[in-house]
Amino acid sequence: MKVLLINGSPNGHGCTYTALKEIEKTLRAEGVETEMFYLGNKPISGCMGCRQCYTLGKCVIDDVVNKVMPKAIAADGIIVGSPVHYAAASGQATSFLDRLFYSSAGRLAYKPGAAIVSCRRGGASAAFDQLNKYFTISNMPIVSGNYWNQIHGNTPEEVKQDLEGMQNMRVIGRNMAWLLKCIEAGKNAGIDRPEGEEKIMTNFIR
Repeated sequence: MKVLLINGSPNGHGCTYTALKEIEKTLRAEGVETEMFYLGNKPISGCMGCRQCYTLGKCVIDDVVNKVMPKAIAADGIIVGSPVHYAAASGQATSFLDRLFYSSAGRLAYKPGAAIVSCRRGGASAAFDQLNKYFTISNMPIVSGNYWNQIHGNTPEEVKQDLEGMQNMRVIGRNMAWLLKCIEAGKNAGIDRPEGEEKIMTNFIR
């Protein structure tokens, strides 16, 4: 079992990284392999809606999105972390996730997903809600904690002082490991994932 952790902060070793590392340590203690991927601090193009990924099988913009896609498909679970910018996920994370999920063509379905957000003070619940929508539109079970998946602090040192937030990161890690083990046990018992239906598209203006 392997979990891919995606650091969507432009600061590679800041507050978001500190929270993700706490989850990573917990996952490894539970026997789950991990890989953390840093998106970097260079601009990431947003989705152009060209739909070329439908025929190419990957995004037409050949950058970090196409680099991460095989890792996401191979992973058993995915955790996305982002700082809060204007009560939303970072620009890098938003552009990246828009294109990753759009070009995935359903290949991330049924992988447990978790989102965590890091903020100095406010806007966490709005950013958390934004990130969860990528999972809920993609047939992905959401991994929760014992509070909303957020951490507070303006520096990594301050984040570590958020004892409740750090505890919640560990709870998320244990819950992710537990769900992955349950899915694996189900597979071994012959329980397959739900049978899908052909997608119905209903336009409200016809």
